[in-house]
Amino acid sequence: MANQVDHEHKAHGGLRFHLLQETAEAWPSLGFYQRFEQAVALVLTFLISGLIVVATAQLILAEVQDYVLNPFTPVSFTGFQSIFGMIMTVLIALEFNHAIISILHRKDSIVQLRTVILIALLAMARKFIIIDFTGTEPLAVFGLASALLALGLVYWLVRDQDHREAAHETNSTTTN
Repeated sequence: MANQVDHEHKAHGGLRFHLLQETAEAWPSLGFYQRFEQAVALVLTFLISGLIVVATAQLILAEVQDYVLNPFTPVSFTGFQSIFGMIMTVLIALEFNHAIISILHRKDSIVQLRTVILIALLAMARKFIIIDFTGTEPLAVFGLASALLALGLVYWLVRDQDHREAAHETNSTTTN
């Protein structure tokens, strides 16, 4: 619990600089490949952060142009789809960045299956938001829906397995 509070505190105050400091302090004790992972994760974090800033700026600009400067213009369905697609793009990028930051803290291994599945679910949700069902083949919609259900099932199974492993670890530490 204290670790979560500490992590949330870091998220609100100077996380980027803290990551650099934390990486610099751990650098001497890391092996060659661990250093490589840390360097790549740092580069990706800054690149994705830049992407998030640009995507958010584009979202704000689109909102201002479409709805603030033309408040009495009727809002089209495609306009809503576009805005929600942009919002989902920012959320997907944020989730990617969160996954990479956990690598920088060396809390998780390089690939976390649950995070990858979550990002895929977000991408599929974005696709369903922006898709034009009138021009899409029914078989394509069925395929997307099947993929979404399969990802949801896999996510549930992975999460359930993680909960069982955590409960098993808790039980084994309390009995010792």
